[in-house]
Amino acid sequence: MQTADVTRQLARWIVDYPAASLPQPVRREGLRTVVNWLGCAIGGSPHETVDRALDAVRLFSGPAQATIFGRGREVDALHAALLNGIASHVLDYDDTHLKTIIHPAGPVASAAFAAAELMPINGADLLTAIILGIEAECRIGNCIYPDHYDRGWHITGTAGVFGAAAAVGRLLGLDSRKMTWALGIAATQSSGLREMFGTMCKSLHPGRAAQNGTMAAFLARSGFDSSERSIEAPRGFANVLSTKQDYGEILEGLGERWETSLNTYKPFACGIVIHPTIDGCQQIRTEIGDAVHRIAKVELTTHPLVLELTGKRTPKTGLEGKFSVYHSAAVALLHGDGTPSAFTDAIVADPAVIALRDRVMATADRAMPEESVRIVVTLDDGTVIERHIRRALGSVERPLSDAQLDEKFRGSSNPVLGEAVTDDVLATVWRLPTLPSINGLAALTIPARN
Repeated sequence: MQTADVTRQLARWIVDYPAASLPQPVRREGLRTVVNWLGCAIGGSPHETVDRALDAVRLFSGPAQATIFGRGREVDALHAALLNGIASHVLDYDDTHLKTIIHPAGPVASAAFAAAELMPINGADLLTAIILGIEAECRIGNCIYPDHYDRGWHITGTAGVFGAAAAVGRLLGLDSRKMTWALGIAATQSSGLREMFGTMCKSLHPGRAAQNGTMAAFLARSGFDSSERSIEAPRGFANVLSTKQDYGEILEGLGERWETSLNTYKPFACGIVIHPTIDGCQQIRTEIGDAVHRIAKVELTTHPLVLELTGKRTPKTGLEGKFSVYHSAAVALLHGDGTPSAFTDAIVADPAVIALRDRVMATADRAMPEESVRIVVTLDDGTVIERHIRRALGSVERPLSDAQLDEKFRGSSNPVLGEAVTDDVLATVWRLPTLPSINGLAALTIPARN
């Protein structure tokens, strides 16, 4: 494939693609993505990670321009993009493009919504920009995955900054040259390390990608230039940050093959590779009932990546628990839980959970697909219960329905906004393509002050 102008070709497509040509199934999946993202952002907004980030940046924030969903209109648009990106990811409950393990909406929707509060943007145009941003982000991710990820980069942050720049650039009406610059400015800010998993920094990655991508688009609008080969150049993004470069993944089938259609939504608030284990353990709990208290041992057979990503044997915090397949199996068996309440500091320290966690053993087997697990539970009387989960709930093959997305949204938002307001927000976000602006939706997400 000719690699001389990958960045320019992608930029031209983002600028020129007609909104009316978006296939209806793609538009619908994009809307489902936004619904899921907003619920996650509201649900994560009270988290101490957001508290600490807001406390730190308030000193530097400009005028109150954009909404921190679930909190209020307190900061400028750049910091709103940052904080909503953090909030939407901090519970590890967000969307996942399973081909790359990118969480697409965190960087892209957080940036686009913040920018949209600065200008008269209708919901249909906002949704189009988000879809095109996600498409750019995931295609760039496809180009370098898995080598880039295996090296230790957190691909949601590194690829996400491109998606944020593309979405905001589309909203700003950049021409193709300025969009090319925006992608270049994004490329030089690409970052995020997997070493940070289990800490507050993990959610900083999509937040910073949203903030940096937004800044990239605004800088480009003002004529701030960059390399026009920022992705494909010998010292550009793909060659510096990865040993694999498949530029066909970026350019082939643009407007025909949609990565947005492959987006998935987590039923469980933790690393995606743990989901088959939680799914299977919940099924076993339903089968054996109170006998979960007589479990002698639990044996998991997983792909090596599962233990690489989530092999924390003795997590100490809720955030670390999200990266412990041992903790997740124990909580799913004892409580049938995989929602955010399964990953608090208190539940990680619960003696009953720890006792069962210590009886969970995991073996890596390269013959086991990443998305699968074999679970063998042995009771104290020798009874054996087995499950082989090939695809977990929430996968492309077993997607969450709209009704399940609504249930998840309510579970995240009700504790923050209350049931009545949550119902109003949920109904409004489903109507996003018909909204004349997003101001009313944003205002609904601000909790009442006592």
